[in-house]
Amino acid sequence: MHRLLDKGLEQITTMVFKMGEAAEKALAISIGGFVRGKDKSEDVHELSEILVSLTGDVEEKAFELIAKYQPVASDLRIINSHMKIAYDFERYGRYAWDISFICKRLGGLSGCEDWIPQLIEDMGEKVLKMVRVSIDSLKTHNTELAKTISKTEEEVDEMYFQFLDKLVEEAHATSQCTISSVLIVRYLERIADHATYIAEAVVYIATGQKITLR
Repeated sequence: MHRLLDKGLEQITTMVFKMGEAAEKALAISIGGFVRGKDKSEDVHELSEILVSLTGDVEEKAFELIAKYQPVASDLRIINSHMKIAYDFERYGRYAWDISFICKRLGGLSGCEDWIPQLIEDMGEKVLKMVRVSIDSLKTHNTELAKTISKTEEEVDEMYFQFLDKLVEEAHATSQCTISSVLIVRYLERIADHATYIAEAVVYIATGQKITLR
């Protein structure tokens, strides 16, 4: 027999899935725009605002379910995890907006040495892969898929520090390029962290086990 609480949990899940789709779209647009020097700030800002609004909706629904139905521990685990995941998706949107804003203000990577755009494009592809894994594993509760994110997260961290080291040792780029590229790789590194948080939450939702994939 279905409980009234179950319908509410399904509604939260649907909202979180919708957030995942919007977040992935925002990041793909912003990263692609930055690499190609295209101003996508208007489109990304709209998606970012949608994510902020949906986060509020998820929180409101979660508090409603807790107040009305006094959920048991397993239900609370799902509610709490989805609230945290909603926040991570909102951060995806915020970082996507930051990336597009930097592109708009500083003009992308046009003044950079060739290795910088290539590294950022490669790093962006890895980060988008992590985002997709975090969303797909959430939708399917596939814990093994979620755990695969750990290796890519290590690769992103390694690329981040390699970039900083090489920038100090070899780059002769303009100050504009230096500022924009440093900001972008930092945003990408943080997006990768949030993808990992979501993967950890997926394992917790599915098994009740708290693990660290970082």
